[in-house]
Amino acid sequence: MMLVDGGDKVSEEFLERMGEIHTDLALESRELAMERGAGQEPAGVQTQTQQEGDTLITRMLIENEAAGRSVGKVPGYYVTLEAAGLRTRDRDKHEEIAFLVAREIEGFIARLQILDEAPCLVVGLGNWDATPDALGPKVVEHILVSRHLKHLTPPEKKGGLRPVSALAPGVLGTTGIETGEIVMGVVQKTQPHFIVVIDALASRSTNRVGSTIQIADTGIHPGSGLGNKRIGITPQTMGIPVIAIGVPTVVEAATIVHDAVGEMVRRDPSLVHPKAVNQREIIQRVLSPYLNSLIVTPKEIDVMIEDLSKVVSAALNIALHPAVSPEEVFRYL
Repeated sequence: MMLVDGGDKVSEEFLERMGEIHTDLALESRELAMERGAGQEPAGVQTQTQQEGDTLITRMLIENEAAGRSVGKVPGYYVTLEAAGLRTRDRDKHEEIAFLVAREIEGFIARLQILDEAPCLVVGLGNWDATPDALGPKVVEHILVSRHLKHLTPPEKKGGLRPVSALAPGVLGTTGIETGEIVMGVVQKTQPHFIVVIDALASRSTNRVGSTIQIADTGIHPGSGLGNKRIGITPQTMGIPVIAIGVPTVVEAATIVHDAVGEMVRRDPSLVHPKAVNQREIIQRVLSPYLNSLIVTPKEIDVMIEDLSKVVSAALNIALHPAVSPEEVFRYL
């Protein structure tokens, strides 16, 4: 690469020429849109940030279709919690984060005007035989299901114990049935008032893997964290509100190359020439033919999934069952 002046502006132009990097996080899609828009907030996107201890909470509203196209996401309400404590083995930290996640889930329930005793279906998406994709099934293992026990609930608990059922439908490759079709059939038969769906996601930043939780009211497409597109579990397809919870557990290999080269350019913009070969082509050339779709996950992913599943399930148990104390929830886990 050849010498050129230009400072940080060169870095941004260079990164843009490197091509699109896949992400399932609305927060990262907004960041990419702002990079393309010279740091300006995309029209029709409202963002609010709040610091809670070591956790940064970003609440984002994508108001309309035009705003959705500008950031590449479905219009709706998104909340992202970035907490480095998720990547530690500190149980106290995990409980603090679970409280924050529970508060945000409660906010979604109130925003969607869901009644306190409205029945809920929790769906854990993913493949329990593939550790990076096993977050959903692991969360379901720890959910306090109560739909079948409603008539046995003590009177003092009935006012705050929601009828909850849970399902881990597996993946198309093992069932031969679209996950969306399975969920749709269960919804028609059991008639929940809303769905909470959990899935593994993909991030464009290695720093956000295992340390970020996204909550949205737009639903989710099974397999999106691994680059697949299936029938969506969304308010439109299911006919009831859907709250989607996702945690990035993987990044694409191209993202790691992107970040590494991008950091080099930020430190020394003179590394790039305006007429340099398209960087996206270079990345594809290095990774092809067999590694072009390579997905990367941390080596400690088994421990990470176990911890994340307990944080997410604890938050759900607290938010869905007001009559169950947090102490009881954590004892249950």
